[in-house]
Amino acid sequence: MTDALKLTGLSKSFRVGKRSFGASWSYVHAVQPLDLTVKTGETLGIVGESGCGKSTLAKMLVGLLPPSTGEIEIEGAVLDNADPAIFGKRIQYVFQDPISSLNPRKTIRQIMEAPLRRLHRMGKAERAARISEIFAAVNLREEFLDRYPHEFSGGQAQRIGIARALAARARILILDEPVSALDVSVQAQVLNLLADLKQEFGLTYLFISHDLAVVEAVSDRVAVLYFGAVVEIGPAREIFANPRHPYTALLAQSAPEVGRPISAPEKAGVELPDPLDPPKGCAFNERCAFATDRCRRERPALTGDRGGREIACFNPLDAAAEV
Repeated sequence: MTDALKLTGLSKSFRVGKRSFGASWSYVHAVQPLDLTVKTGETLGIVGESGCGKSTLAKMLVGLLPPSTGEIEIEGAVLDNADPAIFGKRIQYVFQDPISSLNPRKTIRQIMEAPLRRLHRMGKAERAARISEIFAAVNLREEFLDRYPHEFSGGQAQRIGIARALAARARILILDEPVSALDVSVQAQVLNLLADLKQEFGLTYLFISHDLAVVEAVSDRVAVLYFGAVVEIGPAREIFANPRHPYTALLAQSAPEVGRPISAPEKAGVELPDPLDPPKGCAFNERCAFATDRCRRERPALTGDRGGREIACFNPLDAAAEV
């Protein structure tokens, strides 16, 4: 299986505050340098708490934010400082809020035509044929094309957002919380649609969500982010059923389930580290029941194990089971 997406040393830092005379700038390291590979046709789930760097990573991948360091490689082509149109033809973003992501002053037809004109220079007849094809794929009626975004429900608007991404003929979609703003019944419809489209068009997905059950259901692999770094990555069925990193276990325990009382795991209430004053060693050490002096001194690297997983932890769970 070939690589659809390969990230090498990718990071993002934001300069904050004001610099006094002679002093250095302060930076927030939103995404720590990371290496990540996504195979063609794969769905990689990305999970983590708010502020862990998920959306910053996604925006770098589609060219909305320039990376501070590293390379983005799509299907073998490095997109460093590339023309934005090259990004648009290969990778597209499906936003969390379907209504606000659509221009309220334009009709759906105008919204759909924009990527076809600007990225592919299609003529009117070719645009009409492409839009008809995509609307049929997402189960929308063509009479919707002359309406405005406010005339649609959340589920319909999200289908339009997906259709806009597909219109550009991109083979990789970044799905940033694509169903979190929808009713539960509508969520299932959109998730089934995404599964069908993946098969029909041979798509690759990066699926970002707070809903661990949804991520587990739709993903082949899952990457867990904490404080801008990947702390665990592996097969979706294994990540939450048998977490190896203590932070992954905390996420799994914190997720609400029908029939189970909501309770906060031990140390879950500890605040996240200060991004302007990051801790030495493992960023999770103050919230971890298994932290040692080594965890407070050194930052663990992401390393693989025999189960096909990579973990950044000196004291992984079930470590005693390893040979």
